[in-house]
Order: sequence, then structure tokens, then C-alpha cells
Amino acid sequence: MAIIIAACTLIIILASVWTAKQRYQAARRLPLPPGPPVRWLLGNTMPKSYAPFQFARWTEQYGPVFSLKQGHRIFVVIGRHQAAVDIMEKEGANVADRPRSIAVQETLSGGFRMSLKDNNERLRRMRRVLHANLQPKVAETYEPMQTRHAKNLVLDVLNDPKNHQRHAMRYSASVIMSFTYGKITPTSYTDPEVVSINRFSARFGQTIKPGAYLVNAYPILRFVPGYLSELKAWHKEELAFYDGQLDAVRRKMREGTASPSFARFILEHQTQYQLEDKGLGYLAGEIFAAGSDTTASAITIMMMAAATHTDAQARVQEELDNVVGRTRLPTFDDQEMLPQVTAFILESLRWRPVTLGGFPHRAIKDIVWNNYLIPAGATVIGNHWAIANDPEVFPEPQTFNPQRWIDDAGRVRGDLRFFTYGFGRRVCPGQHLANRSVFVNTALLLWAFRLSENPAAKIDTLAFSDIFTVHAAPFEICFAKRIDENVIRELCAPGK
Repeated sequence: MAIIIAACTLIIILASVWTAKQRYQAARRLPLPPGPPVRWLLGNTMPKSYAPFQFARWTEQYGPVFSLKQGHRIFVVIGRHQAAVDIMEKEGANVADRPRSIAVQETLSGGFRMSLKDNNERLRRMRRVLHANLQPKVAETYEPMQTRHAKNLVLDVLNDPKNHQRHAMRYSASVIMSFTYGKITPTSYTDPEVVSINRFSARFGQTIKPGAYLVNAYPILRFVPGYLSELKAWHKEELAFYDGQLDAVRRKMREGTASPSFARFILEHQTQYQLEDKGLGYLAGEIFAAGSDTTASAITIMMMAAATHTDAQARVQEELDNVVGRTRLPTFDDQEMLPQVTAFILESLRWRPVTLGGFPHRAIKDIVWNNYLIPAGATVIGNHWAIANDPEVFPEPQTFNPQRWIDDAGRVRGDLRFFTYGFGRRVCPGQHLANRSVFVNTALLLWAFRLSENPAAKIDTLAFSDIFTVHAAPFEICFAKRIDENVIRELCAPGK
């Protein structure tokens, strides 16, 4: 009897191996997704500027998923919502890795940047410590701090409306510096630390663009004298800055004056989360850089949307008047009763995504999609701009329409989503903090002001920087007070 069982087990194992082999061979016979013609040896030429826009045009030409080649590398670009769900979400475990990046990760970041690390145990330890500080319940505890700085933003706009974009930068930098390093004083956008962070973010955004550095496709270039010298110099500057910020928190901890912060938490729990000394400053610094950059852009996009779509803005303000009134400020406690505010935010971030192209992922195994092969090792990119303009999911995608997010009962739809914070297992861990920042600033600014364009200086709503996290070119907004100025100043005064 035992022999029969063993024989049956062996047959099942062999049959499984044979079936897996047949499927593998069948998959390997499948074609890559279609794409632009490839030049012999050199492959495809990557767009020199605004790659997500060109990728969106190729989506229209070649379909929801298309492929490119550069050197030995295969790129698969996803430009439609359902394809993103199928590949980036349902196959999330198989695209949770990052492609090798000699320019950005190995050189500019010294291998320390968490967002570009391979999906391994070291990354999981880092994400666990982030989750401990950024999960929804913990994120709620930051609301008083976010509200305080949002009130400052309202006063900034009241006192100096021309610099509204810089005020958004000041808000986001203040919140992230408070969260990351426990700095409690409002930060000016001219603060040297904020200037440094913005410089680092701009460098990162330029370097990570597809095709920006050919060394990723042709690794032998890293041996060319001087080729990577600028990136190496930038890394030294970043590392010294981030380590210096962490050392300042260490010093305050020794003195007993350190405020609660993410940096203090990782220093106190370094052993528990098995965090190495090397690169620890980067773990905190990356949160500072990424959070400040994206939040400032999101708030600016919201203001741009309000100024250029006054009917949609008026609908939000009608809701604010009905729920909040004009004698108190909106708060986080009002959020459930303000679906129009949430819908306005969701549509703003779909209409002009803060990251047009999205982070690159890497397939760790062959993936078959619609009889096309996405081979193991391919770089997979979810193109936010093209997905945001998918007419199947977002009818008339160029139209700014917050009501697409509202169901028949007047609630925010639970069946519709956009991938503002990335995909699958690599979704941004700071999304809950960021969402709260955008909500409280939208509610307060649209409660206090009616935003509009200057007829003599129309806003170009497509004029954005060509870097990873986009920033709008300078634009003018007319801020008309909806609430008596004395009331605004009284309710937004420090300590209120």
C-alpha cells in the first residue's frame, strides 16, 4: 500500500512539473505587447522630455499595454485602468520589485533610498517601521498639527496671495519637518533646510526619468571616467544633510529635549526593527523629501482646479456653508459630512496627477496578460497620466467633473479609484498623512476664499515641470474673501 501511495505521489509531482514546464514554454512563445519600431542594437529612443505624455500617445496607438526596448532592458508601459488593476494590483506580488537603477539608487542614493529597494526582508523591516507611524489610526494623531499649519496657510494667503504656491510649500515642509524631526516652529519656504530638500527632490525627479541616464541600459558606462561624478557629488551632499538631521535628533534625545518624531522613533526602536546604522538618516530623510514635495504639489493643483472650475468650487462651498456655516472653521470631524470636498480632491488629483509617470516596478516572474508576455526582469511602469485619462473609466477625461466620484445617494463612490499613491505592495505608506493634509487645506481655503483666474493672466493648466513629482509653473489666482476678514483672522490665530 505504501508503495502505491508513493508511486501516486511521484506521478502527481511529475505531472505538476510537466504542466508547469508546458505553461512556461507556452508563455515564452507569446509575443511582447506591441510597441514602436525598434532600432537594431540601440532599441527604442526614449522621449527626451515629458515622457508620460508621449507614453499616453503610444497607448492610443498601440493599446492599453505596450513595450519598449533599450539595450538589454524591456519596458512594459500600462496606460489603461483595467490593465493596471490586472497587472499592478492582481499581480502585485510579482511586480513588487524595483528594476536595477545604477544612476538613481546605486549612485545618487548610495543604495539607501527605500522607495527603490528590492522587495526583500530589509525593505519589509523598513516598511513595518513606517506603518507603525503612518497607519490610519496613528495618522489621526497628527491632525491637530496639520490643522495648525493649515490655519497658517490661510493667513499666509490672506496676507500675501501672490505667493500662494510658496505658501503651499511652506505648509507641507512644516508638517513633514514636524512629523519627521519634531520641529515645531512654522517653517518658511526660504528656510535653508527646505531649500535643500527641494533641491534634492528636483535632482531625484530629473534622474529617475526614463532614459535620463543610459547607464541603466548599458551598465558598462559606469566605468567611463567622470560619467557619474555629478551624481556621486550629489549623493555626498544628500547623505551629509540627512545624517546631520538625524544627529540633531540624537543630540536632543541625550539632552532630554527631543519632541516626538519619526526620527526619534526609529532611534528608540532601532534594535526592535533591526535597522542598520548605515543609511538610517536616509530612511527619515526620504520621508521628509517625498512627503514635502508631493503634498505641496497636491495643494497647488487643488487651488488651480478651483480657480479654473468655479462652478465645481461653488458646489463645494455650498456644502461647506450648509454643514459648517460661516462662524467656525471646518475640521476633520466634518469630513464624513463633506463628500463634495472629498470628490473635489479626488478629481483634482486625477485631473492633474502629482506624479505623471509613476515609479518603475520589475516583474519577478513571467506574467501573461491578454496573450502577451511580460517577461521576468521587465521594467513595468503604470503611466498615471494615461490611466487618469482612460475614457472607459473616466468618461470625458479632460473634463473636470468631481461628480463622477459621487454615487446616487450623494456619497463618495467606493467602486472607483485612481492610483494617486502607486500600485500594489509598493503603494506609498504616507498616503493617510497626505490625504489628511490635502483635505484640511481644501476645506479651509475654500471655506475662507473664492478662487478665480485673473482674466488678463489665464492659467495654463498643463504647464508643469518635467520631473518625477510635477510642480505647476507660477500662476496667478484671485482670492476673494467669502468670510469676514476679522473672523478669518480670529479663527485662524495661533492657539485658537
